[in-house]
Amino acid sequence: MATVELRFSALPEHVRTARLVAAAVARRAGVDEAVLDEVRLAVGEACSRAVGLHQSGGITAPVKVSLIEDEKQFSIEVGDEAPHTVPGDQAPGADAVAEAEAEEDEMGLAVISGLVDDVEVSAGEHGGLIRMTWPAALPATPLA
Repeated sequence: MATVELRFSALPEHVRTARLVAAAVARRAGVDEAVLDEVRLAVGEACSRAVGLHQSGGITAPVKVSLIEDEKQFSIEVGDEAPHTVPGDQAPGADAVAEAEAEEDEMGLAVISGLVDDVEVSAGEHGGLIRMTWPAALPATPLA
């Protein structure tokens, strides 16, 4: 199992770099060429979401991206360090800005779910993680 880790400052201009690295590693891992655009878009959405959470929360820690190549699958994990609340945990009358941010967050997750068949989202008080997985072709066998 090979893993590439990428950490970047929570700035929108670094999202493009994360997308390019993810596509290159996915291609090397054997992800079908027809799916690479979905990989790029999903990683871009997940990284943009993490950047937004860091910026709105004043978090200076980097966004973390792990690109994991297994024998038959390729996974990408995008992690943030923003504290997440469980729906319903907010006090009654929470401000409209927080509600708008929550709706935007849900929209981003919906886009990712539409692009990737196998998505796991976990969140807690110490941050969140989005794990996306795609099938990867077996490595080519060298000609004898």
